[in-house]
Amino acid sequence: MRENTICHMFKGTLPQVIAVLTGTIGAVSDGMHYGWTAPVLPILDKPDSPVHITHTDHTWLESIYMCGGITGLPVTIIAVDKIGRKNSIIMSAVISLISWILIGVADRVEYIYVARFLVGLSGDVAFVAAPMYIAEIADQKVRGFLAGIIYIMMLIGILVIYAVAPFVDFYVPSIIGGILVVIQLVTFPFMPDSPYYLISKGKEEKAKKHLRKLRTCESIDKEFAEIAAAVKRQRSERGRPQDLLISKSNRKAVLIMFVLNAAQHFSSISVMLMNLHEILTAAESSYLSSEVAGILFAALMLIAATIADFIVDKFGRKILLTTSSLLTGLSLLVLAIYFSLKHSGADVDSISWIPVASVMVYAAVFKFGLGIIPIVMTAELFPAKVKAMGMTIADFFYVLFALLSVELYQRLADAFYYDLPLYIFASSCLLTALFAQFYIPETKGKTLEEIQYMLKGEPFPQRQSSPKIEKIENGSFDDLELKTKEITKM
Repeated sequence: MRENTICHMFKGTLPQVIAVLTGTIGAVSDGMHYGWTAPVLPILDKPDSPVHITHTDHTWLESIYMCGGITGLPVTIIAVDKIGRKNSIIMSAVISLISWILIGVADRVEYIYVARFLVGLSGDVAFVAAPMYIAEIADQKVRGFLAGIIYIMMLIGILVIYAVAPFVDFYVPSIIGGILVVIQLVTFPFMPDSPYYLISKGKEEKAKKHLRKLRTCESIDKEFAEIAAAVKRQRSERGRPQDLLISKSNRKAVLIMFVLNAAQHFSSISVMLMNLHEILTAAESSYLSSEVAGILFAALMLIAATIADFIVDKFGRKILLTTSSLLTGLSLLVLAIYFSLKHSGADVDSISWIPVASVMVYAAVFKFGLGIIPIVMTAELFPAKVKAMGMTIADFFYVLFALLSVELYQRLADAFYYDLPLYIFASSCLLTALFAQFYIPETKGKTLEEIQYMLKGEPFPQRQSSPKIEKIENGSFDDLELKTKEITKM
C-alpha cells in the first residue's frame, strides 16, 4: 500500500525531478563554500601553507562571505524579475565557477577574499531564485518534497568539504566544486523555464510549450489557464512596502521572521559550520580527530534535515521548533561549561568526550527543527501581495544575523574565551523556545487565509457560499475586484 502511494505521488513528475536536480546541483557547491573555512583555515595556518594568512584573515574570510550575501540582495531582486528564475540560477553558477577558479589558483589571500565575496553573492541569488523556480514548475503533490531538495544538496556540500578538504591538496576541493558547477551549466540550460515567469513577460506560447515539457499528461490547457489567471491575480495584488507595517498580521509575520532568522544564527550555526575544526581542536578532545568529527557532524545534519523534511507536516511547526530550540540550547550550554572548566585550569581529561558529544547532539537537534522550520514558515506567513517583499526582508535578516553572529563569536573568543559566546548562543536558543511556544501560531494544515486571521488574533469566519466566492475557489478569477478586497482586509 505504501509503495503504491509513493508511486502515485511521483507518477508523471520525472521531468520536474530532473529539472530540479539539475537546477540545484550547484547547491552542493554552495554548501562546500559555506563550510569551506572550517576544514581549510587550519590548513592555511600551517607553515607549509600554499597561501599565507594571518589571524585577522580568519575573521575576514568568514565575514566577507556574509558581506557578499548582503550585496547580493538587490542583485537578486532585479535578476529574478528581469532575466528570470532560470537565468538567475545560471548566472549564479557562473559566478560560483569563477570563485572556485580563483581559490584553486590562489597564491595570495586577496584572491580568496574576492572569491569568498563573489560566492556569497552567488549563493544569495541561487537560494532565492531556485526555490521560486521549483515552486513554479512543480506539481502540487510533490512541491514540498522538491522544494526541500536544495537544502539537502547544500548539506551534502558541507559533508563533501568536511570529508575531502583535510585529506587532499588545497586545490582539490576547487576541482570538485568546479566540476559540479560545470555539470549544472551543461545540463540546466536545456531544462524548461518557469511557465509563471514566461506568462508574466507576455510569452504565452512559449510558456505553454515549456509547461508541456514539464508535464506528462496529455492536456495542459486547464492548468495553463489556472497559471495565467494566477499571474493576473498576483499582479492585481501587489502590495506596497508600507503594507508590511500597516497590517497587524504582516507586522506579526515580520516580527516572527525577524526573531527566527536571528535565532538560527544566534544558535551559532554559521559559527559552527565555519569554525567547527577550530572549536574541537581548542577543546583538545582525544576521542575523535576534528577532521573525523567534522564528517560525522555534517552527516548528522544531513540525516536530521531529511527526516524533518518528511515529518514537519505531520507533527507541526511549533513542537519541532520548541523542542529543537531547547535541545540546541542545552547542547551549547554543556559545551560552554566544558570550556569554562578548561579555561579555569580544571582537569578535563576524563570528560574530554563532552565537546564531541555536544556538537554531534547539536548537529542532530538543530537541523531537526530550528534549522528548517524558519525556511518552511517564510512562505506561509506572508500573503501573496507582500510575499516577495516579505521574503526579501527575511533573507536580509538571515544574512545580516549570520554576519553579526560570526563577528560576535570571533571578537568575544579572542578577547575572552570560547565559553562566553557559547553562553550567549545557548541563552538565545532557550529564549527562542519560549517565543515559539507562546507567540508563534501553529500553521500546520492551515490555509493562507486562516493563517492571516491567526496572525491578527481573530477567529476565522465560516465560509459563505456565494457564486462569486465559489468561482474564486474553483480557480476562476474573473471577479478580481472581490478577491483583491478580501485579501486587502487581511
